[in-house]
Parts: sequence; C-alpha cells; structure tokens
Amino acid sequence: MRTYETIIIVHPEMVGDEYAAIVEKFKKVLIDQGSEILKFDEWGTRKLAYMVKKQGRGTYLYVAYKAPAPAIKEFERRMRIDESIIKFQTVHLEKGLTIAPVAAVAEGTPSEDEGEETEAEA
Repeated sequence: MRTYETIIIVHPEMVGDEYAAIVEKFKKVLIDQGSEILKFDEWGTRKLAYMVKKQGRGTYLYVAYKAPAPAIKEFERRMRIDESIIKFQTVHLEKGLTIAPVAAVAEGTPSEDEGEETEAEA
C-alpha cells in the first residue's frame, strides 16, 4: 500500500453535528476501503485565497493514510459527489510519512537562555 495525504476544504456553514458527520463519513469511507489512517488534523476555518464555489472561507481537514489505489478512486469519487466538500487534493508521498515527535523537535532548537549566553561570550 502507498502513502497518501489529502487536504479537504469543507463548506464553512457545516458546523456542529453536520460537520462531525462529514468527518466520520469520510473516515469510514477510507477504513471500509482497507486504508490505514496515519494522521488526521482539523485545521479550522480559514479565508480562501480566491473564491471557490462562491465561498470565501472554508474549513480545512488534513488526512494522511496508507491505501490501495482503488481506495483512492472511491474516496475521491465520494468527495466529488458530496455538496459539502468545496475542494480537495490528494498527493502520493513517495517516501512515506515521517511524523517527528514533538519533544525531539523542541530539543533541536536552542532555548532563549542559551542564545543569550552565546551572545555574551562573543
């Protein structure tokens, strides 16, 4: 199975139970097609760069998953049919998805106190 990521823009008027139903519906579509969801993020409602289907705002979802090729076709077909989906884009990740732990990222960056010591020494 290959690794893919999809960004979905949901109609901004879908809130509460309607929004939760859409999220669960598309998670279920992936799982029913034999996919494994690696990461699922809700990025919230944002202003779009340009009008899409007469909408200036949209709610963003990010999904990273491993799936067979036929699952992608079915997933995208269902998103095209659904009126609540404004736009979507699926990308194949050739090298897979690497999720760095938050602690490891924080250790690699110097803290403010360390930066002050290096300036004082110079």
